[in-house]
Formats: sequence, structure tokens, C-alpha cells
Amino acid sequence: MLRLSGFAASASIGDFSQRVALRLVTAQSDQALNCGHDAYLFRGEPSNPDCQWVVTFEEHQSEAARLFSSQRLVVLPDYFDYLSEGDVIRFVPDRKAVRVLFRTAASANYFLVTERCNHLCLMCSQPPKDVDDRWLAREILDVLPLLPATTPFLGITGGEPTLVGNDFFDILAAARDHLPSTPIHILSNGRTFKDKPFAERYQAIGHRRLSVGIPIYSADPEVHDYVVQSKGAFDETIRGIMNLKSVGAEVEIRVVVHKQTYQGLADLSDFVFRNLTFVDHVTFMGLEITGYTRANMDQLWMDPYDYRSELRSAVQYLAAARINVSVYNHQLCLLDGSIHKYAKRSISDWKNEYADECTSCTRRNECGGFFSSSNLARSSHISAFQ
Repeated sequence: MLRLSGFAASASIGDFSQRVALRLVTAQSDQALNCGHDAYLFRGEPSNPDCQWVVTFEEHQSEAARLFSSQRLVVLPDYFDYLSEGDVIRFVPDRKAVRVLFRTAASANYFLVTERCNHLCLMCSQPPKDVDDRWLAREILDVLPLLPATTPFLGITGGEPTLVGNDFFDILAAARDHLPSTPIHILSNGRTFKDKPFAERYQAIGHRRLSVGIPIYSADPEVHDYVVQSKGAFDETIRGIMNLKSVGAEVEIRVVVHKQTYQGLADLSDFVFRNLTFVDHVTFMGLEITGYTRANMDQLWMDPYDYRSELRSAVQYLAAARINVSVYNHQLCLLDGSIHKYAKRSISDWKNEYADECTSCTRRNECGGFFSSSNLARSSHISAFQ
């Protein structure tokens, strides 16, 4: 598991006091320098590029201090040594706090737009906070122009991203302008799109590779509303999906499978087929044991092996209906073999790991593995393919 946040070992930056996003560049970089947001990544090479900022690691601290005495120097602990050309970090001077915002080597990068949300989902991995965090949107607007045009994927998440209003649309417009070929996927509960003008404004952004993933946890409104802890959420979510599809937007439905939802998977698949057959993708997702999930384990956790038949039936039903369907965050050895072809390696690389039982597995490279938090509860049926 990669460390994405921590603290600088030291920083010599004069009286600079504002948080700043820094893109790491090297002497070989062919990108035009952005003086305010570029930092030279020093690993001992005898080079002195025209950057206001220099980022290095503890092993090069003395040499960097000698060579770059007139520049702002940030020294990172060695556990950040994986950083490379094009990566973007946030640096907060007063606390010397460091956060990795973007990695060129990552298969998927996500930007957190806000921690505010109008749901309190039982299994929320990012528990909401009622705070003024508008600075997050401004930071994203600073970062987007720094990203390579070849970025393979970018996610927008929260909290609930649509709650930031105009900032939400500004971010999408910036992505359209700077990353026109990059798929942009937004994770939203869909409720704000119940207002048709909001859905129309979203589609009018004009990014041709824009999509939104919206959760539905049950065909029974009461069950869905219980899972998200918000009365009336089901009806508003369905209206949001209908509005998005009516304006031509791409929509994915996401279903997290756990003790409260597994028994209704067949009914939910039938509901999608009869009412939402026009959606572009349906994904069934395994539980991530972090955030609120840890506090609600008794209500949520069950061995995925024990719902394998319900999951198989739901996936096969949608596939037979020619609806694009996938299974995320599950191990192949826990799935019925008939749906292996729908399983994707979906866990972000920085929090992805494998169990000891996986060492000799001949299908390890096909399997999605585990969330790093899975050591808190793991199936008793993990076994290697031979």
C-alpha cells in the first residue's frame, strides 16, 4: 500500500505561507514550465532548472540545500520515493503537510471535490463533514491544467460533488478544455439531477467522455433509503437518472453488495431491466471496510462466498438482457465461475493487496485482489487456483 499523505521532513521556503499544488518536473521534462506550480524533482542529478520550487528526499537533502539555496526547498520522507515526473502533490507550509493529488503511473486518479453530502450511507468510505471546503474545488481548478493530455482516466468524487454548485460545472468545463480525450467519471448519488435544468446544464458542458456513476441499493425504496439514511432519496435518485438519460448523458448504476442488499439483487436487476434498461453500465461492488463500514459491521459484513448465488443470478439476468454489467472489488475464487468474465480489477493500486493464499495462485494477475482494509474481515473461502 502506498502512502499518499504525510509530512515533509523539512522545508526551506522563506515566508511563503499558502497551500500550493506542485507538479514534479525533471531536467528531461518537455512541458512548458509553470513557475507557480512546478517543482524540480531532485534525485542527485547535477541540474538547475528554472523552478521556484525544488522537491527532494532525505538522502539528497544536504546536496539539494547546497545547490538550490535560493529556491524553495521541500524535503520528503523516503516513503514518497515512488513519486515521479508529472506527479502532483499538495504542500501546506504551516503544517508541512504533503498529499499526493495525481500520479502518472496510477491506473485511476480521483479528485475529492467536497466532503459534504446529503446522504449518511451505512457503508460510506468517506464519511461526510459539514465544513466549508470550497478550497478543494479551487485546488482542482489549479491542478487540471498541469495534467498530461494523455491522462487515461480521471474520477470526480466526494461527498456529493454536485453540492458545490457552480464550482462543479467549472471543474467539468476545465476538464473539457484541458483533458478533452480523458474519460471523466463522476461519483454522485444522483439526487441533484432531479432538477431538469441541472441535468441540462451538466450535459451542455460538452465533454464527450463524461459519465456519472449513481448508486441504487434496492428496488424497494425503503431499503435504499435506509442504506443511505435519507428518506425520499430513492425517488429523487431515479428521477435524476431519468433526467440525465433524457438529455443524452452516460449513466452507470452502482450496487454495493452487503447484508442489507444481497437478498434483493434479483429484484433490483429486474427493476433495472424493466425501468432503466437504457443505462450504460451496471456494476456490483464488494464492500470496502473503511469509514462508516467499520462502525456498522454487524449490519453490513457477510462473507462474499455466502451471496455468490444471488450475485451470479443478478449478473446473468442483466447480461441476458444485453445490459453492460461488471463485478468490482471481488476475488475470483469467491465468485461463481460463470461470471468470472464480468469481474474487473477495479481497486486503486495504492490500496490494493493480496492475501498469503494468493501467492501461488495461477490467476492472481486476473484477480482484483483485496482492499488493504480487508484484514479487518476476510472470507474464509479464499483459495488459490492451481
